Amino acid sequence: MAVSAKTEFDVAAPPSVVMEVLLDVESLPEWSGPHKQAEILSTHEDGSPNEVHVVVNAVGVSDEQTLNYSWTENTCTWDLIEAKQLSHQHGVYTVTPNDDGGAHIEFVLDVDLKIKMPGMLVKRGQKMAVDTAKKGLTAESERRAKS
Repeated sequence: MAVSAKTEFDVAAPPSVVMEVLLDVESLPEWSGPHKQAEILSTHEDGSPNEVHVVVNAVGVSDEQTLNYSWTENTCTWDLIEAKQLSHQHGVYTVTPNDDGGAHIEFVLDVDLKIKMPGMLVKRGQKMAVDTAKKGLTAESERRAKS
């Protein structure tokens, strides 16, 4: 079952700090509840993460995923290379300045499961991903901005 989620929110931290948090993919388990492990397998020529292995546990389903990341000055994009539970995943954070000196974030996540799951669980997982994007990224970005 393919699902898509999108949310937009503001963070009281400059866009550069938000992008710093996103680039630090190995810190995902610290601010993203579903992420239990994150390991950079390879990097792009500029040192940014390219292939990343993550262990995720959401709505009682554990999965190991290998993701391919790409970066611009204001976007973090990832696509699924392989996973046990998913057949497709595409995610994008777009980070732009807002009028308050902070950042405006648009988060889009598309996933397709290999396994059949009740729609209620799929929607719960989708809500968890959106909540993590909002709460976790906001808290970590604002914490780093104050440091």
